[in-house]
Amino acid sequence: MKIMVTGNLGYIGPSVMSQLRQSYPLSYLVGMDLGFFSHCLTGVEAFPESVIDRQIIKDVRDVEQADFIGFDAVVHLAAVSNDSMGKSFERITDEINCQSSIKIARLAKSAGVRNYVFASSCSVYGEATAFAKKEEHALNPLTAYARSKIDTEIGLKNLATEEFVITCLRFATACGFSARTRLDLVLNDFVAGAIANGLIEVLSDGTPWRPLIHIADMARAIDWAVSREVHNGGSMLVINTGSDEWNYQVSELADAVATEISGTKVEINPNAMPDNRSYKVDFSKFQELAPKHQPQISIVEAVRDLRDGLKDMGFSNRKYRESSLIRLNVLNGHIKSNRLTDNLKWVMGNG
Repeated sequence: MKIMVTGNLGYIGPSVMSQLRQSYPLSYLVGMDLGFFSHCLTGVEAFPESVIDRQIIKDVRDVEQADFIGFDAVVHLAAVSNDSMGKSFERITDEINCQSSIKIARLAKSAGVRNYVFASSCSVYGEATAFAKKEEHALNPLTAYARSKIDTEIGLKNLATEEFVITCLRFATACGFSARTRLDLVLNDFVAGAIANGLIEVLSDGTPWRPLIHIADMARAIDWAVSREVHNGGSMLVINTGSDEWNYQVSELADAVATEISGTKVEINPNAMPDNRSYKVDFSKFQELAPKHQPQISIVEAVRDLRDGLKDMGFSNRKYRESSLIRLNVLNGHIKSNRLTDNLKWVMGNG
């Protein structure tokens, strides 16, 4: 089997590549990434991409059909990957997250690829607290990032056939320690605050709902999707990906971290501006279609995983929200140092 993974030099990529190598030990694994965050290694002594066969440094906006000839599956992770980056680079978010995603699918189909896996997001539900949202329920995107995911799902529909199977995994919010850990994710941020400052600063009133999923469980879901057959969900499948047990209010996440990391104080801001990004999600379809690839990691295990990983790397930065463990800070640093243009292209000679 020959598998291409775009955006593999990021937070989720190392877990995905490791999972795919384990499941398909004789496969030919290729990564494609422009490398904005390739240097953001955490807690590793070796390059995590040592498990793959080839690494391509390339902008997904510049792909060609020839890039995908001979591949059986394409896993598309590459994206401007959260709300804050989407707000800062709104036009480019549409270019990378939506237009390029559809272009890659079209080129992959014409090259004879069988399975296309798109990393979508549960954030498409936006403000939706009344009941757990199923795939067919109304969407309410509140950010450029969420809109880009919906627009991609819509754009992919007409490409799916029995010979070109598309799976859009609407992932819950990612968490967990990675070879390239990010701290601009809610649970990761809380654990970092507990370790560095003995304090979890909840930037809202704590009431918004968030479904979460560990990156290892995201990789298991992708493992299922790369070889999904058309009889298991159809040629075009949009599916909530996570676990019903992992629907939490933000205050509950903070309390879970404080329970595992002794001496941690939780500060909730009751006067904060409302955070309308609040949604509970129903994951029953994923449980039905992928029973052997269900999430296995509990919230307690996820907190311990982050705690131990950060401690092992000697993490103690009290101002970690200003550090390179925040992806927007990395992009802004590249631009300020004239390594990247405002269009997120490497300056000639620097990339």
